[in-house]
Amino acid sequence: MRSSLVILCLPLSPLIQGRVLFLVICAAGIGGTFQFGYNLSIINAPTLHIQKFTNETWQARTGKPLPDHMVLLVWSLIVSLFPMGGLFGALLAGPMAIKLGRKKSLLVNNIFVVAAALLFGFSHKAGSFEMIMLGRLLMGVSAGVSMNVQPMYLGESAPSELRGAVAMTSAIFTALGIVMGQVVGLRELMGGPQVWPLLLASCLVPGVIQLVSLPLLPESPRYLLIDCGDTEACLAALQLLRGTQDVAEEMEEMEEERAACQGRQARRPWELFQDRGLRRQVTSLVVLGSAMELCGNDSVYAYASSVFREAGVPEEKIQYAIIGTGSCELFATFVSCVVIERVGRKVLLVGGYSLMTCWASIFTAALCLKSSFPWMPYLAVSCVFAFILSFGIGPAGVTGILATELFDQTARPAAYMVCGALMWIMLFLVGIGFPFVMESLSHFLFVPFLGVCVCGAIYAGLFLPETKGKTFLEISEDLHRLSLPVQAQGPTRSSREVIQSTEL
Repeated sequence: MRSSLVILCLPLSPLIQGRVLFLVICAAGIGGTFQFGYNLSIINAPTLHIQKFTNETWQARTGKPLPDHMVLLVWSLIVSLFPMGGLFGALLAGPMAIKLGRKKSLLVNNIFVVAAALLFGFSHKAGSFEMIMLGRLLMGVSAGVSMNVQPMYLGESAPSELRGAVAMTSAIFTALGIVMGQVVGLRELMGGPQVWPLLLASCLVPGVIQLVSLPLLPESPRYLLIDCGDTEACLAALQLLRGTQDVAEEMEEMEEERAACQGRQARRPWELFQDRGLRRQVTSLVVLGSAMELCGNDSVYAYASSVFREAGVPEEKIQYAIIGTGSCELFATFVSCVVIERVGRKVLLVGGYSLMTCWASIFTAALCLKSSFPWMPYLAVSCVFAFILSFGIGPAGVTGILATELFDQTARPAAYMVCGALMWIMLFLVGIGFPFVMESLSHFLFVPFLGVCVCGAIYAGLFLPETKGKTFLEISEDLHRLSLPVQAQGPTRSSREVIQSTEL
């Protein structure tokens, strides 16, 4: 696993100005969004084994087997407790990032991983499917925290000219986790009926890697200076991350942001909606965050077998086609990471959603005509892969950067709480509703997602400001002028006293 990460990130080395920053990306990612993608995909392989275990456990307790609909209900709870835990984790991430700092939050977050792995590993011997349910809930909490804190940590640690590329690595590790989960879950590896508890408990491995490596790396320099007022620690962390002693220019920029935040308290999530000066940022966060979850990509992962079966893929080939979906997103997010600082955020978002609209339209037409032409099922499958590639190029990674770049230090943790809560609620609703969409719309199952992609492309093109290459202070000034053109003024220098800008 570790060698795979090194091979994956080698092309990024010329872009990264210091070996330590590269290690920060890997250490934060392996125990962060990698865990989200990994636990999102490994649950598909042992579906039948866990359902059988649930039925046998109930029969051993009561002497009667569970009715089929009750087995399905328990299984649905096991699956849906992951996004439910993610919602709790997203709400927990903001206070953790403020009180503990970015790096320590990621480390403490592994408590949930260790507890979940123990529950998974001993669930079969204990004869308790409830342990699986609790483990899924805890892994959801862990994923909810890491999905918010990791991009915040990376975005604050990267230089402005590489901030987009570095933040995009969160999407790369998500896709890598999905692929690894799909591969490990193959019947030939750990997808068999005897080893599925170990498959679920394997989430402990990335957690241990992060616990060993991340303590050796620096905290976010912005957190150290703006939140803690520790200039010396900030300077040391910045020099370590950049691999150079000359960081005066970046220190000056952070001091300006610190002065702009002087005397301001941390925003609470509801305060973001009340502040007229943040209206454009909050609207962009809500609209584009919702579009990312409702565009249909997560539905393809959650119900990939059904989608490929509908498209005409032979049953014995479906598990390999599913691995192809994760590989497509991994490749696309990697390409996006390389080009984001050249083409900008807006171009990737508009282009990604436009391409997704195109492929969803062709996929719908191919499903309608699959009985008329023998090659139509192949076209439908190709459209699924192209749809995922388009998602990976734009929405998959760029959307996660918005909360980092559109909000200042005092509002950023609250913005991630809003973004994370929105993501997990939408993920839960899509997971619950997609089977009914498939049943009611049949060949037209992608039509609602097509409409969402059109809306996402239009909004990003018309209302989202470009943030490529700008410092946090420049972005804040631009957004302030757009939201309050009459009252917009640049920040004034204040005295350099120690402040607690994100104190709740």
